[in-house]
Amino acid sequence: MAAAGRTTAEPPSHQGCAISSVRLRPPARRGELRDRHEDGHRLHHLLWRLGPGVRVCSSAVLGGGIGTRAWILNAQVPGGYPRIDPDRHLAEIAAAEGLTGPGAGLMTAADVAAYTTGQDGGVTATATAGLGVRGWAAAPEPLFPPGSEEVPAAPFRPGTVNIVVTLPVALSDAALVNAVATATEAKVQALLDAGLDCSGTPTDAVCVAAPEPGPDGGEPFAGPRSTWGARIARAVHTAVLAGARTAP
Repeated sequence: MAAAGRTTAEPPSHQGCAISSVRLRPPARRGELRDRHEDGHRLHHLLWRLGPGVRVCSSAVLGGGIGTRAWILNAQVPGGYPRIDPDRHLAEIAAAEGLTGPGAGLMTAADVAAYTTGQDGGVTATATAGLGVRGWAAAPEPLFPPGSEEVPAAPFRPGTVNIVVTLPVALSDAALVNAVATATEAKVQALLDAGLDCSGTPTDAVCVAAPEPGPDGGEPFAGPRSTWGARIARAVHTAVLAGARTAP
């Protein structure tokens, strides 16, 4: 899920909820599909144990931005998600996995076990796609009653199209940001190629993970016509197209 305003309130029914999970099977490139039981639901999450020396650029609700991250978590939650503290919820799942250090966490109501992947030249993209609430990014502004001073906050909805990209080479700060843009462009292309009339959903999120740069500063470019940007685009397009064709 894309980053939202941080909240601290927590429903009493979720305070200290027990979470347990087991490993099922790995997706491509260091990820693990995990099965967990939480509040009477059987759910899944994908977990990347990145280890030291990896930077992530993301729009994740937990650990978004650019920085060193030890792990990435893409967690499935039930439809009609009742909590108002997704960042804290993700931290609870991470703690149940024994994860330490800073990480990035995403959420989705899509079936995480139905993840799809794409690979190209050492780049791996993993996508989870649920497209029940889709549309165009540049939509008309909704109309509100006369005298309204502020646009009401949108209700929280867990994200739907989540993309995690891993690279074997370091990227500069600018290239990391460019990589997120390239992945987003490839996502939209894949959705159109799947015959969907949309650019995504309101809460899509992207994570790009790459080694920390050394003295050379890392690869300077990740646009779609650069070497690594083109590989990102093709890997993301493959993953999202496969997911979009089977998404509910």
